[in-house]
Amino acid sequence: MPLGRYTIAVAGAPGRSVLTVFGRGGERKRAQHYPYDESLVFLGTLAPPAKRSTVRILAVDGVETEASEAGTVTVPVGGTRTRLRVLRVPTGDGEESELEIFFRDATNGEGTYPAGRFVALVPEAGGRYRLDFNRARNPFCAYSSAYPCPAPWRGNTIPAPIRAGEQYLGGGLTAPPLNGEER
Repeated sequence: MPLGRYTIAVAGAPGRSVLTVFGRGGERKRAQHYPYDESLVFLGTLAPPAKRSTVRILAVDGVETEASEAGTVTVPVGGTRTRLRVLRVPTGDGEESELEIFFRDATNGEGTYPAGRFVALVPEAGGRYRLDFNRARNPFCAYSSAYPCPAPWRGNTIPAPIRAGEQYLGGGLTAPPLNGEER
């Protein structure tokens, strides 16, 4: 919501809201994306975890939350098959949890956010799942120090560069619009 020369955004679950104030008007930079790469879209299965467990992760609002182990997916990237851990992350608004992968790759710190990026694992028909690295995105902390940065999940390092999805060009970027609204 605009307020004079500032923009204010409220996000988070009831009782855990975060108020973010974005800088004074003027020209804003937008995040850049790598060109679309069809070879970085995968359809596969979600292997169940060896044992069901919960994992404490830092949510966008800085409060620890519990995510549950959803399993693993294996993708052929950079000439090797890499297994990635998938967590079912609560959305905070009471909606069904989302399947998320927080990964690091050879582009971190050299074109993408140093700590890593997120990508959703999307259910498809027939019990299959779509992993589209073209939709990889930075954590919110890439745009504002108001958001805490999550630690990468163990085992989710891809040795090859994933030149797809959102890039990171350093500070001064604005976060993507909330709910399709322009900022």
